[in-house]
Amino acid sequence: MQQHSSEASSAMTPAVPSMPMTADAAIGIFDSGIGGLSVLRHIHAALPHETLLYFADSGYAPYGDKTEGEIVERSLAIASFFITQGIKALVVACNTATAAAIQAIRERWPELVVVGIEPGLKPAAQQTQSNTVGVLATRSTLASQRFATLQEQMEKQYRVRFLPQACVGLVDLIEKGELYSPATVSLLERYLAPLLEQGADTLVLGCTHYPFVREAIENTCRRLASRPCAIIDTGEAVTRQLLRLLQARGLHRDRGPGSLTGYTTASRSTLEYAFATLLDLHPDVHALGRQA
Repeated sequence: MQQHSSEASSAMTPAVPSMPMTADAAIGIFDSGIGGLSVLRHIHAALPHETLLYFADSGYAPYGDKTEGEIVERSLAIASFFITQGIKALVVACNTATAAAIQAIRERWPELVVVGIEPGLKPAAQQTQSNTVGVLATRSTLASQRFATLQEQMEKQYRVRFLPQACVGLVDLIEKGELYSPATVSLLERYLAPLLEQGADTLVLGCTHYPFVREAIENTCRRLASRPCAIIDTGEAVTRQLLRLLQARGLHRDRGPGSLTGYTTASRSTLEYAFATLLDLHPDVHALGRQA
C-alpha cells in the first residue's frame, strides 16, 4: 500500500510524475467542501479494498459563486496534488467542478481515469409521472454549457419540462452542519414552493451537498404539496461508472485492506467532524492550508 505525504508545505506543488497505472494506486475524490462525502460513502461501501483520498477544498468554498476560470484553476491544482500522491483515478465529486473543469482535467491528464458527476436528468425524465422535473443546483452548474446541452437533449428525447432552481446559500448552511436548522428549512421552502406549484413530482439533487438535506427536502415537499416527491441522487451511478472503468483497465483492487485519508484547505477538525457525523468514519485528516 502506498504511503501518502501529509506535509502541508509541499502538498500543492504542481509536479506531474508519470502515471502509476497499478491496481494498488489510490483513487482521488474531491469537492468544494463536504458535499462529495455523499459520493464517497457509495464508493467506500462498494470498493472496500481501495485506497481512497478525499480532498475538501473548503478554504475556497463555495464553488457556486466562483467564475468558471476560478473553478478550473482550483480543480487543476487539486488534480495536480492528487497526481503527486500517485493516483490511478480521479472522481470529481462536485457538479459545479464537473461542469466547469472536467474537460480541462481530461486534457491535462488523458491517461488518467476521470469520472465526473452530472445532474440526474435522464433518470428523472424516465421516472416522472407529471412530465415536470425540478432541478436543484448551484448557479454555476445551471449556467454552464454542459448543463444546457444535457437539458436540451433530455427535453427533446423525453418531452419532459425541467425547472432549474439555483439554491443560493444552501451549500453554505450544509457546510456549517445546519441540516435541519430553521434557516435551512426556510431556504428549502423558498426554493421548492415554486417547483411544486408548477407540478414537479421529481426532484434532481444537482449538487453533491444536497443529499445531506434529503430528509429535510422530503419533509418540505410533504408539507407544501401533501405528497411525496421522487428524489434523484447520482452518487450510486458515479460509483458504478468508476468501478466499470477500473475493471476495464485492470486497475480494480479487489483484495487486501483498504484505507481512507482526508485533506482540506480549511479546518482539519471541521472535516473530521463531517466524516464522523455524516459517514461514521474516522480517517486521518490533513490540513493543507490555502496554497494555490
